[in-house]
Amino acid sequence: MADERTMSAPHPVETRRGTIGVVAFIVALHVLGWGVLLLAVVPAGIPLGAGDGTALVTVGVALAAYTLGLRHAFDADHIAAIDNTTRRLTERGRPANTVGFWFSLGHSTIVLVLCVLLTFGVTAISASLADDSSALHAWTGVIGPTVSGVFLLVIAAVNLAALRSRARGEEGQASPGGPVLRLLGPFERAVDRPSRMYGVGLLFGLGFDTATEIGLLALAGASTLASVPWWAALTLPILFAAGMSAFDTTQGAVMRRAYAWQPGDPGSRRVGTIYGIAMTVLSVVAAILIALVQLSSVLVENLGFGDPFAWIASVGIDDLGLVLTALLLATWVAVYLVTRRPRALST
Repeated sequence: MADERTMSAPHPVETRRGTIGVVAFIVALHVLGWGVLLLAVVPAGIPLGAGDGTALVTVGVALAAYTLGLRHAFDADHIAAIDNTTRRLTERGRPANTVGFWFSLGHSTIVLVLCVLLTFGVTAISASLADDSSALHAWTGVIGPTVSGVFLLVIAAVNLAALRSRARGEEGQASPGGPVLRLLGPFERAVDRPSRMYGVGLLFGLGFDTATEIGLLALAGASTLASVPWWAALTLPILFAAGMSAFDTTQGAVMRRAYAWQPGDPGSRRVGTIYGIAMTVLSVVAAILIALVQLSSVLVENLGFGDPFAWIASVGIDDLGLVLTALLLATWVAVYLVTRRPRALST
């Protein structure tokens, strides 16, 4: 009887069409954002941000919004969530190229909604965003980090259980058994395809208190104060979404290829196995670390917990996403070169 990996393997044509559609959507975001800016906003002298309407200032504000999206794509929780989910779906033989896209799309939705409310002058939102002690800040400061922390712990547990089953000789099973995976069955069914990551990204986006999102909202708020047309102000969140989706999608697709790769030389299979274990352990450890920092921050800031939670919350993870991406890619490249060397020497 065919195992789940065989039964659930995606049709190559369907996978290709889905990837092409995602790429087309990201290109459309770039064309819409930069097209409206350069063909309508700049020629009309409409001031974005706190600028005076000059083309240089307006384009500079747009570049700032786009760069904030690029930087946000490398936030540690983004990288860990996309990487661990990609690894799990690849292990199951399911399509995983677009995990990063759907996650970033859900995350961008929250940012876009907030910017729309700001643009149309919803003063209550503007006042709540400006007040760090507002109920909006308090709730989002709990919901976002809690959701992302719990998700990262759960997906890390799933990957650890699968890795343990592989070590026990159950490598051919796409959904190895065991009490942990049986307990996490509802989660497995809830996030069993890339499109389900839209909801995950949406929930992650509820904690919009990161520096990048605050920076974008500040730009949008300044544009609102300058009384610019709504369509001109909305180029900022569109450019933010374009930058974040481009890099999150690329990161997910690259990691899918890294997890699916196997050495072709039979003599290199052992190295390939070690590589797979190393990649999984690295991503799982990062996910657990990020989750512990986020959940500890919630306990310290909202419930007044002290050490050891205060110490854990103080661990800096701002640049961990960049470091994790570099380590994963470096591991892949190093093992690829090592396994290719014998073949190159034999020729």
